[in-house]
Order: sequence, then structure tokens, then C-alpha cells
Amino acid sequence: MPTITTTPITADHWDDVQEIFAGGGDGPSCQCMWPMLRQVDFSRTPTDELTDSFRSETATTPAPGVILHVGGEPAGWVRVGPRLTQKRLAHTRGLAEASAEPLDDEAVWAITCFSIPRNHRGTGIMSLLLDAAVAHARENGARVVEAYPRDPARRKASSNELFVGTLATFTRAGFEVVAPLGAYKQVVQLAL
Repeated sequence: MPTITTTPITADHWDDVQEIFAGGGDGPSCQCMWPMLRQVDFSRTPTDELTDSFRSETATTPAPGVILHVGGEPAGWVRVGPRLTQKRLAHTRGLAEASAEPLDDEAVWAITCFSIPRNHRGTGIMSLLLDAAVAHARENGARVVEAYPRDPARRKASSNELFVGTLATFTRAGFEVVAPLGAYKQVVQLAL
């Protein structure tokens, strides 16, 4: 069985995370900056600027997420960080009412994006990334971790729509469903 490792991303992982993004989905054009910008700003920002912003983030502390390797091969990425830094969330319709936590609470962290190359999907990588994201949040002082997964059992979702995670993955990890968010997502939370 190949060795599986997870580590907070650093600038040294740049090529690895780009390989993950190239493995399927919107990663190359999004650069996992979608959660960091309001929609109006994201849609106006060229990919090269998104790339530069994400590259800069990989040199920050705490790291903006966790990267996973299987046998030394890049196999997954998850964005996790303080909810306050993920600007899209403050502008997400209904989130303030759905979340059990004030939107300005610095101790609430959010998991907003998974990227898993096609050749690693269906192997449990999302669960491993989720565990690593929770550990990263805990180590950096989070009090609560929140996420906004889809429930494909309620409405079929494409692989690309599951970048926010699946409800079952979160509930298996001990997250509690707090409230619906729109028609197809749920707000889930885990107290640390």
C-alpha cells in the first residue's frame, strides 16, 4: 500500500498543487481563488492574476490549505482557513441566517474547496483531506470548522459541483447539519 501524507501547503508545493488542479475540474482557471473573492470580483479577474494571488497565499501562515500525496504523487488539495478571510462567504445569500456562528468570528474556519484529480477520485481522498483540514484548523486556533457541502442523494450533482464536498463525507466525520443553504447545500459545523 502506498504511503499517504498530508501537509499544510507551502510555496514548495506549487508544482504539486498545479498538477492536482490539472487533473480535472476548474482548478487551472480558478486557482482555488473562488472562495476568496466576491463573484463580481472573481469574474473580472484574469487567470494569471488569480494564479499570482494563490501563489502568494502559499507563502503565508497559516497555510491556506492542505495538500495530500499518495506514494509521493500529488493526489488532493483542500482549502481551509478563517471564514473571515474567505470574502465570498460574507456575501453568500442566506449564510448569516443559516450559520449558528456570527460571520465576524475569527475562530470560525471554513472548508470551501476540494480538488482531487480524476485518477484519485472514489478512493477516499476527500475523507482524508477533510481529516487533515480539521487538524490544520485545530492546530491554528479554530474553535469551529464550518463547510457547505452538497447532498447528491437529494439532487444528482456533477463531479465538478462536488468541489465543496459531499454531505455524507462531512457527517461521517462528525459534522452536524446546522441548516440548509439554498436548495442544494447544507451548512455543517464541527466544534473543536
